[in-house]
This record gives sequence, structure tokens and C-alpha cells, in this order.
Amino acid sequence: MAKLMIDGVEIHDDTDCYVIAEIGHNHMGSLEVAMEMFRIAKECGADAVKLQKRDNKNLYTREMYDMPYLHRNSYGPTYGLHREALEFGWEEYRELKAYAQEIGITMFATAFDFASADFLAKLEVPAFKVASGDLTNIPLIKHIARFGKPMIVSTGGATMADVQRAYDAIMSINPQLCLLQCTAAYPAEFAELNLNVIRTYRQRFKDVVVGLSSHDNGIAMAVAAYVLGARVIEKHFTLNHAAKGTDHPFSLEPQGLRKMVRDLRRTRLALGDGIKRIYDSEREPITKMAKKIVAAHDLPAGHTITMADLALKSPGDGLPPYELDKVIGRTTLVPLKADQAITFEVLKGWKEAEEAVGQAAA
Repeated sequence: MAKLMIDGVEIHDDTDCYVIAEIGHNHMGSLEVAMEMFRIAKECGADAVKLQKRDNKNLYTREMYDMPYLHRNSYGPTYGLHREALEFGWEEYRELKAYAQEIGITMFATAFDFASADFLAKLEVPAFKVASGDLTNIPLIKHIARFGKPMIVSTGGATMADVQRAYDAIMSINPQLCLLQCTAAYPAEFAELNLNVIRTYRQRFKDVVVGLSSHDNGIAMAVAAYVLGARVIEKHFTLNHAAKGTDHPFSLEPQGLRKMVRDLRRTRLALGDGIKRIYDSEREPITKMAKKIVAAHDLPAGHTITMADLALKSPGDGLPPYELDKVIGRTTLVPLKADQAITFEVLKGWKEAEEAVGQAAA
């Protein structure tokens, strides 16, 4: 069974789902908002909060960095300045990590480039996230793998060959891997989530934990993914759908995150162990609803029972209906009243049959 340990939390088939609240840049560049999101995510039951780290000036081409970026979601007149306004530096990250430890939630981040990976390694984050856009960035993936920390890799916009290549590159260096099925659309249409890829990954990559990075609107698909075998769920998180930024509209607000975590916890309990059993809680209602064999009308002693002499009535606290064939054709030893339960002890020949069975067994 594949296992992964993140910050002391073990993840495998028999555990609850590991829930990551993807904050990204929904903090809008505010340290105070980020801390509030950490606190609320913890209250909602998330296991981890995740940020995004970029070395913007070296990540983008000059053309892209200087590209005009003027619309309602912009935090700067160019795309580069927009990104810089949302980026936290060393002091903010150090303060956020300390706060996460204080409130008891794990914090890590996506590294979008080598400098950001080194930044997070220096910060000593307990895990690294690799975004779908870097699934083919084997040099970066190998660089991160060499840190020896758990890696969670999204696989949106990829072929199986892309996933296999990344898997091979990572596992040759660092076997602490989780692959996330992902559809890199924002938001993703339900018809394009392709959750059955989770099964495909579990069959093909048996030695790693599999999960889902879900950009859909809603919480139900997380439960479906867990049933299919996903043990890590990453969902974008916001305090307000209407806040300024491109990710807020499809992110979960606190109520949604809380309900998703609740439903995932319930799902693990509800799936059970696959062994069919009777629970104590079932006994009373089943007895009330089930049927027993009773006399359909008054019967005298010495009467040979026919089907017309019998009825099946609730409560089911006597001979069950599947014993009917053992009752028909036998003779009553005592008179029976209508609705009186039929027992083997009131039927002629049953005691002798029981003794014969006992002697044969001896």
C-alpha cells in the first residue's frame, strides 16, 4: 500500500483524506488576510494551507512581464507588477510559517522556478508542490526532488507520457510522491474532470499516493474522488467569492471548505471495511419490520400444517420466513391460537430430528 508522510501526518488508503486549502494569491498581497485564511482553514478542518512562490522578474520573459494588465482583477498596470504586488518575501513567509506552526496547520507552497524552490528549501517547508505547468519541466522537478521532501505534483493539461516522464524523474531521486489528477481550467467543467484517471493512476503508479486538484465549483467531486481512491484533495480557498482576483470565483468559501472536510471524514467512516455484518443499531428496527411465521387461525393439537394454516407477520421475533418449508407438513403437539408464533418445539418430530443431527455430528 502506497504511503506518504507530510509534517508527521501519514496518508494512505486507510486514512482520512489529506485536505489542502490552496490559498495561492487569494490573500491579495496582505499578510493579515493570509493569516486570517490560515486560521479559518484550520477551523474548517484543513490539514494544510498552500501558497505560491515566484521569482517574477526571472520567471517571465520581458515581454510577458511588461505586458499591460489593466482590468478589474489587476493589482498593477503590467502583468509583472501585478504579480509583484501579490508576492510575499522572506519576512512574510517566515512569519506565516511561524503562525502556521502556532495554530497547528501545515504550510507549504508551489515553487514555480529554481530560485523559488531554493527559497522554500531555505525556509524548510515540509513539502513541495509542483504545478501542472511544470510537469514537463524535468530540470526543476529533479532540483526539487533532491531536497528529499514530499512532493505533490499536479498533472493538468498533460498526456500519460508527460506524467510517466515526471514520475520516472522524481522516483529515481525521491520516492515521496503524490500525483494529483487535475484539469487545468479555471473553473473546470464537470464533464472534463475525468475522475476515473484516479483509478488509472492507482493501477499504473502503485507505489505513490494519488489525489485530486479540483478547480470545479462545488464540493461533491472531492467525495467522489475519495471513493475512487484519492487520498489528497487540493481545493482553492477564499474568504469572499467577490474579492478582487481571478481565483476567487471558483474557490471555496469557509462554509464550503468546512462542509467538504466534513463530508470527506464521513465518507471514510461510511465506506467501512467491506465485511457485511449486522450492527446493534439495526436489530430493533429490523425486528420491528421483519416477519415471523405465525398461525393464520386457531389450530388444534395433532393438526398437520398446510400453507393455508400459516401467515407471515411482524414483528420478526420468531421463526423467519425462510424456515417455512420446515414447518409445512409437520403436526402440532399443542393447540395454537391465531397469530401465535410457530416454533419448532410445538411441532411433532422436530425434537427427534434435532437429536438425530446431534448424534450424526458426534
